[in-house]
Amino acid sequence: MVMDVPAPKKDFFDVIITALHSEPFPTDLKIILAWLVLAIAGIYLPVINSSPLRVVFALPVVLFIPGYCLIAALFPNRSDLDGIERTALSFGLSIAVVPLIGLGLNYTPWGIRLDPIVISLVIFTVSMLVIALFRRAALPADERFLVPFSSMVSTARGEFFPETGSRLDRILSVVLLFAIIAAVGTTIYVIAVPKEGEKFTEFYILGEKKMAADYPDRLFTGLASPMDIGIGNHEYRNVTYTVETYLAQVNFNETTNSSTIARMDRLDHFTVSLPHNSTEVIPYTLTAPSTGYNRVEFLLFNETVPAISVTGMDRINASYRDLHLWVTVRPKPIL
Repeated sequence: MVMDVPAPKKDFFDVIITALHSEPFPTDLKIILAWLVLAIAGIYLPVINSSPLRVVFALPVVLFIPGYCLIAALFPNRSDLDGIERTALSFGLSIAVVPLIGLGLNYTPWGIRLDPIVISLVIFTVSMLVIALFRRAALPADERFLVPFSSMVSTARGEFFPETGSRLDRILSVVLLFAIIAAVGTTIYVIAVPKEGEKFTEFYILGEKKMAADYPDRLFTGLASPMDIGIGNHEYRNVTYTVETYLAQVNFNETTNSSTIARMDRLDHFTVSLPHNSTEVIPYTLTAPSTGYNRVEFLLFNETVPAISVTGMDRINASYRDLHLWVTVRPKPIL
């Protein structure tokens, strides 16, 4: 009597090795990996990141790919979902997952910025892709979900270029194909090259905890007070900004209900070059050299910076953006 000996159960690493070497790598997951590389290149390569290709490559990574990889990890069997359900859920889950990742980043030291978002999306997508690869490899070959690219191409060729049919039908098929290509191309162009909206620049200051609060309002001569200066370029062009900081003594006339600047001395002066739709937060240390001041002025200039002879209120009025803090400057305490 011959007894069937059950095959040894494969562990995780055996399945992964089988998936990577013994079995063909799924085409849909190959496309996902290739698209991730293109998206990263579109974001960080100097030439591509200023072209419409950046939006074309990055948009699917936000709207489709995370959800598709999550669906691939959850439903590796071809009988779990059909193609339309997978596509619809891929869009829906991407719209749900990406904001959740952003919400999580908001409570981390990195915050919601470009680099942490890109890294988080890549880690999530690759993790789901590896899980999908593992779960597919654990199934029999005839049960694994595979995108039937070859049959899709054959079906499309048969629809648009049938072997049988009149000449008019073939002409109409070609016209329909060009209409579809034109519609897709127009949609991509509208997304990649959006109409210019309002042009503006963000200019703000943050307290010691990088929040719009807890600003230094009491300064001691010679002691540093850390803070941050933020600039966001939404001018639809590259701009080199000039930032100037001043300590001022402002007197208020209650009779005329007006303020006059009695003294205004420059603390610092630096430039920041920013491409369109980018933001930079610059660490800054505020230090008062002497007493007698009661206001700190933060002036932002674009390409037009007035001569140094323009001072006081005239210089503030000539700035592109201006901010100020009311402070009290006291002598350095003696320990």
